Amino acid sequence: MHCALYTAGSCRSCQWLEKPYPQQLADKQQHLQALLAEREVGQWLPPVTGALSAFRNKAKMVVSGSVERPLLGMLHRDGTPVDLCACPLYPASFAPMFNVLKTFIARAGLTPYNVARKRGELKYLLLTESTSNDGVMLRFVLRSDSKLAQLRAALPWLQQQLPQLQVISVNIQPVHMAIMEGEQEIILTEQQALEERFNQVPLYIRPQGFFQTNPQVASALYAAARDWVRELNIDSMWDLFCGVGGFGLHCARPETRLTGIEISAEAIRCARQSAATLGLQRVEFQALDSTRFATAEGDVPQLVVVNPPRRGIGQALCDYLQRMAPDYLLYSSCNAQSMAQDIALLPGYRIERVQLFDMFPHTAHYEVLTLLVREK
Repeated sequence: MHCALYTAGSCRSCQWLEKPYPQQLADKQQHLQALLAEREVGQWLPPVTGALSAFRNKAKMVVSGSVERPLLGMLHRDGTPVDLCACPLYPASFAPMFNVLKTFIARAGLTPYNVARKRGELKYLLLTESTSNDGVMLRFVLRSDSKLAQLRAALPWLQQQLPQLQVISVNIQPVHMAIMEGEQEIILTEQQALEERFNQVPLYIRPQGFFQTNPQVASALYAAARDWVRELNIDSMWDLFCGVGGFGLHCARPETRLTGIEISAEAIRCARQSAATLGLQRVEFQALDSTRFATAEGDVPQLVVVNPPRRGIGQALCDYLQRMAPDYLLYSSCNAQSMAQDIALLPGYRIERVQLFDMFPHTAHYEVLTLLVREK
């Protein structure tokens, strides 16, 4: 992938860009195998890859510059802005939207926030595109609601220019820190969730819900989980740290008792909407802390799926799983190091199968799916 921003030294987020892609993949696989070297692995499946450019469905753009000439991109540590509208990780559909949004910022009088001076209103633009229907969710992150009326007044022009905008919202983030969003979300459109569809499973994205940024590889990840679970012939499962329910909804059959747990209430609303669309009757999604739920629950399912944040599932949940001993654990991780640490705390399980999913080309990051089976 050629990137003029990288060549110019303006952006080095893709730190492995100069490394040939086969070597990138080999290095990631070697890293994963080294982390699990102390445990026997029943089967190593080949890595799953996707497109090497234009694969991201989401842009998180710091807004800088002036209201007349805004820049969308990032800030270096010294405060120097870099416009990333030409980033080759974004699909071709994003560049025309960025151009319209720059004009809209000026029309609406949304002064970019100046970090050094702690002045201005517009901090970020967050853009998410559905690969299933080309619909787009747009979020404005503002310092306060003082410009909300101006934004609302100018919104019809923006919607006329970009009819693909299905969900538009404003997030209020008043803190002078590098925090992407605040707690208050104001939805400006009748539609409140963007629909995505992976492997014929409808998934919904609300403004404050997490969703994978590489749809092609994420779809393959969910499909692999589905196929692995169907081989197990289970009828009860938990999906912990479930997000919008992608794993559980892919793996559950109509007769499966599925409980999905996620701390984000917005994500749980999406998961419930998907379950209703699919007509699943034996499914329950709850907005709770996954570890607290699991350790307080009496009944143990046959399968526990975990998809934790980078910190992993931790000692308390590992101790619980080791003690309560469900037949199978399916661990999806964005941080193989914390996953390996967790697996070391589960000596009662053997590693049946491992597969790497290269969700983040040109970086050292990757996703991994691991199936653990309880030793009889």
